[in-house]
Amino acid sequence: MSQLDDRERELVGLLASKCETSKDISALLKNLFAGTMESMLEAEMDAHLGYVKNSVEGNNTGNSRNGYGKKTVKSEWGESEISVPRDRNGEFEPRVIEKRQTRTDDIENRILAMYAKGMSTRDIEDHLRDIYGVDASPALISSITDKILPQVTEWQSRPLDELYPVVFFDGVWFKVRQGAKVVKKCAYSVLGINMDGKKDILGIWMSESESATFWTSVFNELKNRGVKDILIACHDNLSGFSGALETVFPKTDNQLCIIHQIRNSTKYVAWKDLKEVMADLKNVYGRA
Repeated sequence: MSQLDDRERELVGLLASKCETSKDISALLKNLFAGTMESMLEAEMDAHLGYVKNSVEGNNTGNSRNGYGKKTVKSEWGESEISVPRDRNGEFEPRVIEKRQTRTDDIENRILAMYAKGMSTRDIEDHLRDIYGVDASPALISSITDKILPQVTEWQSRPLDELYPVVFFDGVWFKVRQGAKVVKKCAYSVLGINMDGKKDILGIWMSESESATFWTSVFNELKNRGVKDILIACHDNLSGFSGALETVFPKTDNQLCIIHQIRNSTKYVAWKDLKEVMADLKNVYGRA
């Protein structure tokens, strides 16, 4: 492992202080979720009217787009405001999020899965059928897939910065239907803080287990997309992680996630003693 000089540590400390891992990952996933929901609603409107936005095929059809309304929906990642398209005749009935619906059930988990690496077009279509139900027409599913797939592919392969002072690695577990049964999978999100202190989800990778082979493939993809160096990788002692990191980014320092360390330290503490122990731990980690 490399040793950071005082200037680098000061820079990393400044950037890291702007990021609270779970909250920032949730905020960025929430934006991703909202944007995808809006794309799905646009595809629904196209199917409802029978033509795409700004197409001449819509001339003299008796109905057309009529701007947007705002709607706040509650997901696993918090509240998101989305734009819902309207038609002039007031006949459009959204299906992915109905007019009086405010909660999204497990839609956000399926959208997260669609952005994860390893998802084929068929997989995405299966997720959309689960969202819309068996009565959704093949034409509607195809229209939504065509709308979403390019932005998913672009997001997955976009170029990255050469240097990230701090990168956080975290996993979100969820249940997904696979064949005739429901299984648990984990979408590993990678959040980077760039030299300007801005945060971005660099990618999402799907896996049912952790291994050095899996993490090596993740690091190699980051490298192929332009990342040349990471100063600090922050994670929860993920299986196979450190060895794979050493292979691809040998100068990167490992930093175990303090939140997870605190949780591991307090799970054996009696409730009546927890407040006192937490105060002591705050002094310990505050000086780390």
